[in-house]
Amino acid sequence: MVLSTVKPSVDVQGLKEVWATLKKDSCPYHYNFHMHTTCSDGQLFPIDLMEQAVKIGLKGMAITDHHSVKGYHIAQVWLDEKHQLGSDARLPHLWTGVEVTSDLFGTEVHLLGYGFLPEHPAMTRYLQGERPRGNDAVAVNVIHAIHQAGGLVVLAHPSRYHCSAERLIPAAARLGIDGIEAFYAYGNPKPWTTSIKETEKALQLSESYQLFNTCGTDTHGKSLLQRI
Repeated sequence: MVLSTVKPSVDVQGLKEVWATLKKDSCPYHYNFHMHTTCSDGQLFPIDLMEQAVKIGLKGMAITDHHSVKGYHIAQVWLDEKHQLGSDARLPHLWTGVEVTSDLFGTEVHLLGYGFLPEHPAMTRYLQGERPRGNDAVAVNVIHAIHQAGGLVVLAHPSRYHCSAERLIPAAARLGIDGIEAFYAYGNPKPWTTSIKETEKALQLSESYQLFNTCGTDTHGKSLLQRI
Protein backbone atom coordinates (compact mmCIF):
# COMPACT_ATOMS: atom_id res chain seq x y z
CA MET A 1 0.00 0.00 0.00
CA VAL A 2 1.31 3.45 -0.95
CA LEU A 3 0.68 6.09 1.70
CA SER A 4 -0.31 9.57 0.51
CA THR A 5 2.17 12.35 1.27
CA VAL A 6 -0.41 15.08 0.67
CA LYS A 7 -1.00 17.24 3.73
CA PRO A 8 -4.67 17.13 4.82
CA SER A 9 -4.81 20.94 4.72
CA VAL A 10 -3.94 21.00 1.00
CA ASP A 11 -5.91 17.92 -0.07
CA VAL A 12 -7.51 19.55 -3.10
CA GLN A 13 -9.04 16.32 -4.41
CA GLY A 14 -10.75 15.73 -1.08
CA LEU A 15 -11.97 19.33 -1.10
CA LYS A 16 -13.50 18.88 -4.55
CA GLU A 17 -15.26 15.73 -3.40
CA VAL A 18 -16.78 17.58 -0.44
CA TRP A 19 -17.84 20.55 -2.56
CA ALA A 20 -19.60 18.20 -4.98
CA THR A 21 -21.91 17.10 -2.14
CA LEU A 22 -22.82 20.52 -0.69
CA LYS A 23 -26.47 21.51 -0.44
CA LYS A 24 -28.42 24.44 0.98
CA ASP A 25 -28.47 22.87 4.45
CA SER A 26 -24.78 21.86 4.51
CA CYS A 27 -23.90 25.12 6.29
CA PRO A 28 -23.57 26.00 9.14
CA TYR A 29 -23.73 22.66 10.98
CA HIS A 30 -21.78 20.37 8.64
CA TYR A 31 -19.42 22.48 6.54
CA ASN A 32 -18.26 26.09 6.68
CA PHE A 33 -15.72 27.49 4.23
CA HIS A 34 -15.80 31.19 5.10
CA MET A 35 -14.80 32.32 8.60
CA HIS A 36 -12.65 35.09 10.06
CA THR A 37 -10.57 35.34 13.22
CA THR A 38 -8.82 38.09 15.15
CA CYS A 39 -5.92 37.59 12.73
CA SER A 40 -7.89 39.78 10.32
CA ASP A 41 -11.25 41.43 11.04
CA GLY A 42 -13.00 38.71 13.04
CA GLN A 43 -13.81 38.67 16.76
CA LEU A 44 -12.97 35.03 17.52
CA PHE A 45 -9.48 33.94 18.48
CA PRO A 46 -8.42 30.98 16.29
CA ILE A 47 -8.51 28.46 19.14
CA ASP A 48 -11.94 29.71 20.26
CA LEU A 49 -13.12 29.30 16.69
CA MET A 50 -11.85 25.72 16.58
CA GLU A 51 -13.45 24.82 19.91
CA GLN A 52 -16.74 26.21 18.63
CA ALA A 53 -16.37 24.28 15.36
CA VAL A 54 -15.94 21.04 17.30
CA LYS A 55 -18.93 21.83 19.51
CA ILE A 56 -21.10 22.53 16.46
CA GLY A 57 -19.93 19.28 14.87
CA LEU A 58 -18.37 20.64 11.69
CA LYS A 59 -16.97 17.94 9.40
CA GLY A 60 -14.92 20.24 7.19
CA MET A 61 -13.95 23.91 7.26
CA ALA A 62 -11.54 26.66 6.28
CA ILE A 63 -10.47 29.84 8.02
CA THR A 64 -10.40 32.57 5.40
CA ASP A 65 -8.85 35.59 7.04
CA HIS A 66 -8.15 38.57 4.83
CA HIS A 67 -4.64 38.35 3.36
CA SER A 68 -3.36 36.17 6.19
CA VAL A 69 -2.93 32.53 7.18
CA LYS A 70 -1.84 33.24 10.75
CA GLY A 71 -5.20 32.09 12.11
CA TYR A 72 -5.03 28.93 10.04
CA HIS A 73 -1.57 28.07 11.40
CA ILE A 74 -2.70 28.53 15.02
CA ALA A 75 -5.78 26.40 14.37
CA GLN A 76 -3.75 23.67 12.66
CA VAL A 77 -1.32 23.43 15.58
CA TRP A 78 -4.31 23.11 17.92
CA LEU A 79 -5.76 20.35 15.74
CA ASP A 80 -2.45 18.50 15.56
CA GLU A 81 -2.15 18.57 19.35
CA LYS A 82 -5.68 17.20 19.73
CA HIS A 83 -4.92 14.36 17.31
CA GLN A 84 -1.67 13.53 19.12
CA LEU A 85 -3.50 13.40 22.44
CA GLY A 86 -6.05 11.01 20.97
CA SER A 87 -8.99 13.33 21.55
CA ASP A 88 -12.35 11.59 21.76
CA ALA A 89 -14.03 14.57 20.12
CA ARG A 90 -14.81 14.35 16.42
CA LEU A 91 -12.42 16.84 14.88
CA PRO A 92 -13.15 18.71 11.63
CA HIS A 93 -10.96 18.60 8.54
CA LEU A 94 -9.24 21.96 8.17
CA TRP A 95 -8.13 23.21 4.77
CA THR A 96 -5.91 26.23 4.14
CA GLY A 97 -7.88 29.33 3.25
CA VAL A 98 -7.58 33.05 2.55
CA GLU A 99 -9.73 35.92 1.29
CA VAL A 100 -8.10 38.30 -1.18
CA THR A 101 -9.51 41.67 -2.24
CA SER A 102 -9.23 41.78 -6.02
CA ASP A 103 -10.10 43.85 -9.07
CA LEU A 104 -12.33 42.03 -11.54
CA PHE A 105 -12.62 44.26 -14.60
CA GLY A 106 -13.07 47.39 -12.51
CA THR A 107 -15.23 45.85 -9.78
CA GLU A 108 -13.80 45.15 -6.33
CA VAL A 109 -14.49 41.51 -5.48
CA HIS A 110 -13.29 39.04 -2.87
CA LEU A 111 -11.63 35.85 -4.05
CA LEU A 112 -11.35 32.90 -1.67
CA GLY A 113 -8.36 30.59 -1.98
CA TYR A 114 -8.41 27.03 -0.64
CA GLY A 115 -6.06 24.06 -0.39
CA PHE A 116 -2.97 26.04 -1.43
CA LEU A 117 0.53 25.73 -0.02
CA PRO A 118 0.95 28.82 2.21
CA GLU A 119 4.72 28.72 1.81
CA HIS A 120 4.60 28.79 -1.99
CA PRO A 121 6.41 31.89 -3.35
CA ALA A 122 3.38 32.83 -5.46
CA MET A 123 1.36 33.41 -2.28
CA THR A 124 3.84 35.65 -0.48
CA ARG A 125 2.42 38.92 -1.81
CA TYR A 126 -1.11 37.91 -0.77
CA LEU A 127 -0.33 36.88 2.82
CA GLN A 128 1.11 40.12 4.18
CA GLY A 129 -1.96 41.17 6.15
CA GLU A 130 -2.85 43.95 3.70
CA ARG A 131 -4.85 44.05 0.49
CA PRO A 132 -2.72 43.81 -2.66
CA ARG A 133 -2.15 46.84 -4.86
CA GLY A 134 -1.68 47.48 -8.57
CA ASN A 135 -1.19 44.44 -10.77
CA ASP A 136 -1.09 42.15 -7.72
CA ALA A 137 -4.77 42.97 -7.13
CA VAL A 138 -5.90 42.15 -10.68
CA ALA A 139 -8.18 39.13 -10.41
CA VAL A 140 -6.45 37.06 -13.08
CA ASN A 141 -3.14 37.44 -11.22
CA VAL A 142 -4.70 36.46 -7.89
CA ILE A 143 -6.30 33.41 -9.50
CA HIS A 144 -3.05 32.43 -11.18
CA ALA A 145 -1.08 32.74 -7.93
CA ILE A 146 -3.47 30.53 -5.96
CA HIS A 147 -3.46 27.96 -8.76
CA GLN A 148 0.35 28.04 -8.86
CA ALA A 149 0.32 27.25 -5.14
CA GLY A 150 -1.86 24.22 -5.85
CA GLY A 151 -5.12 25.71 -4.61
CA LEU A 152 -8.65 26.37 -5.78
CA VAL A 153 -10.31 29.77 -6.25
CA VAL A 154 -13.87 30.73 -5.38
CA LEU A 155 -15.77 33.99 -5.95
CA ALA A 156 -17.14 34.98 -2.55
CA HIS A 157 -20.78 36.10 -2.08
CA PRO A 158 -21.41 36.85 -5.80
CA SER A 159 -24.51 38.98 -5.17
CA ARG A 160 -22.86 41.46 -2.78
CA TYR A 161 -21.05 43.60 -5.32
CA HIS A 162 -21.78 46.76 -7.29
CA CYS A 163 -21.86 44.63 -10.43
CA SER A 164 -24.46 41.87 -10.83
CA ALA A 165 -23.73 38.18 -10.37
CA GLU A 166 -24.93 37.63 -13.94
CA ARG A 167 -21.96 39.66 -15.16
CA LEU A 168 -19.34 38.82 -12.53
CA ILE A 169 -19.64 35.03 -12.52
CA PRO A 170 -19.15 34.60 -16.29
CA ALA A 171 -16.24 37.05 -16.19
CA ALA A 172 -14.61 35.20 -13.31
CA ALA A 173 -15.26 31.84 -14.98
CA ARG A 174 -13.44 32.99 -18.10
CA LEU A 175 -10.42 33.78 -15.92
CA GLY A 176 -10.40 30.25 -14.52
CA ILE A 177 -12.06 30.32 -11.10
CA ASP A 178 -13.07 26.94 -9.75
CA GLY A 179 -16.27 27.80 -7.91
CA ILE A 180 -18.62 30.35 -6.40
CA GLU A 181 -19.98 30.80 -2.89
CA ALA A 182 -23.48 29.82 -3.95
CA PHE A 183 -24.87 29.09 -0.48
CA TYR A 184 -24.68 32.41 1.36
CA ALA A 185 -26.95 34.32 3.74
CA TYR A 186 -27.39 37.89 2.51
CA GLY A 187 -28.76 40.28 5.12
CA ASN A 188 -27.46 38.34 8.15
CA PRO A 189 -30.70 36.42 8.90
CA LYS A 190 -31.17 34.69 12.25
CA PRO A 191 -31.09 31.75 12.19
CA TRP A 192 -28.61 31.50 9.34
CA THR A 193 -30.14 30.31 6.08
CA THR A 194 -28.97 30.63 2.52
CA SER A 195 -30.82 33.35 0.57
CA ILE A 196 -33.30 31.68 -1.78
CA LYS A 197 -33.34 34.10 -4.71
CA GLU A 198 -29.59 34.73 -4.82
CA THR A 199 -28.82 31.03 -4.34
CA GLU A 200 -31.05 29.95 -7.20
CA LYS A 201 -29.38 32.48 -9.48
CA ALA A 202 -25.92 31.35 -8.40
CA LEU A 203 -26.71 27.67 -8.91
CA GLN A 204 -27.99 28.32 -12.42
CA LEU A 205 -24.85 30.20 -13.34
CA SER A 206 -22.49 27.70 -11.72
CA GLU A 207 -24.13 24.90 -13.67
CA SER A 208 -23.77 26.85 -16.92
CA TYR A 209 -20.06 27.40 -16.32
CA GLN A 210 -19.38 24.05 -14.62
CA LEU A 211 -18.25 25.57 -11.33
CA PHE A 212 -18.22 24.16 -7.82
CA ASN A 213 -20.68 25.53 -5.25
CA THR A 214 -19.38 26.36 -1.79
CA CYS A 215 -20.95 27.53 1.44
CA GLY A 216 -19.95 29.68 4.39
CA THR A 217 -21.31 31.96 7.09
CA ASP A 218 -18.62 34.64 6.53
CA THR A 219 -18.38 34.86 10.30
CA HIS A 220 -16.90 38.08 11.68
CA GLY A 221 -18.53 37.97 15.12
CA LYS A 222 -18.55 35.64 18.11
CA SER A 223 -20.68 32.86 16.60
CA LEU A 224 -19.86 30.59 13.66
CA LEU A 225 -23.60 30.34 13.07
CA GLN A 226 -23.89 34.00 11.99
CA ARG A 227 -22.00 36.54 9.92
CA ILE A 228 -22.03 39.19 12.65
